[in-house]
Amino acid sequence: MIVGVPKEIKNHEYRVGLTPEAAAEYIANGHRVVVETNAGIGIGADDAAYQAVGAEILPTAAAVFETAEMIVKVKEPQASERAMLTERHLLYTYLHLAPDAPQTNDLIASGATCIAYETVTDNTGGLPLLKPMSQVAGRMSIQAGASALEKSHGGRGVLLGGVPGVAPAKIVIIGGGVVGENALQIALGSRANVTVLDTNANTLERLDRSYGDRCNMLYSNRATIAEQVAGADLVVGAVLIPGAAAPKLVSRDMLSTMLPGAVLVDVAIDQGGCFETSKATTHAEPTYEVDGVVHYCVANMPGGVARTSTYALNNATLRQGLALANKGWKQALKDDAHLAEGLNVWQGKITNKPVADAQNLEYIPVSAALA
Repeated sequence: MIVGVPKEIKNHEYRVGLTPEAAAEYIANGHRVVVETNAGIGIGADDAAYQAVGAEILPTAAAVFETAEMIVKVKEPQASERAMLTERHLLYTYLHLAPDAPQTNDLIASGATCIAYETVTDNTGGLPLLKPMSQVAGRMSIQAGASALEKSHGGRGVLLGGVPGVAPAKIVIIGGGVVGENALQIALGSRANVTVLDTNANTLERLDRSYGDRCNMLYSNRATIAEQVAGADLVVGAVLIPGAAAPKLVSRDMLSTMLPGAVLVDVAIDQGGCFETSKATTHAEPTYEVDGVVHYCVANMPGGVARTSTYALNNATLRQGLALANKGWKQALKDDAHLAEGLNVWQGKITNKPVADAQNLEYIPVSAALA
């Protein structure tokens, strides 16, 4: 198979679909890899690094899309990239379609077969291809929140850990999954006062066993969210319903109860955001203010630490990517029911029910595509 790696073009996105080491694995399996020039420059991998492992360098994204059968990316294809997709393409990347009707409509129109990292599952019920970026984003959420809390950035002027004689910041993390737990680890390391909210009793018990003597665990409902948000310096939205749009857990009305200069970091923004006032931002302009509350809603947070993120992502996606290339997408999905969960779009049809439900589109089960 001819595997193509275009340069990412989303605002301040420095990751790349394949590292040179991952490209070498595809080549060792008998595949041809074509890479857009400078695609890996953001992780310190120049064209020579790809050529050294046998990949070919092409001058433009158009040349990559025209040549390749399988497109491996990081972020969802932007409008100009979607215009180059055809029914002969297999797209393997993050998609986050539920809140993104324009992208969904373009992928349907393209006829391409589209597999989304974020809906591939494993035998524990986890999302193994989303997990590494959730780990990165969770850890970055505290880092980003700490910066946004600085007075020069519009925040309250609060240091997360305080100092002797001055109370630490109060951090509220909504959601105790992968993002939430990684945010918790960094928040505790900063010596802040941390509370985690979740609706899953098993999650709360698990976190309590590991961190219970150092933070607070509360069952999440409207009342506890409202109460905790009101006194928080930093709120991290870390909720996820696989494939579906994120629920709006912090309402516009709640902002009026918050401290002036408090910060909201919405890690769920890829799925539409879990704060009613959230709208996607970029690394170039990461924050905005609503009712005196600073919002950080960067939709590709891990792109800010591109080298770490790219290698973590490739570690997670390589095995399944090789299966797709080695067997062809249909056989690979027949052989791996968890990988089959990643199929979101096929021949102009939506094969992921939460996406179809979110956009009132017809749903076709994956089994129809594999028949």
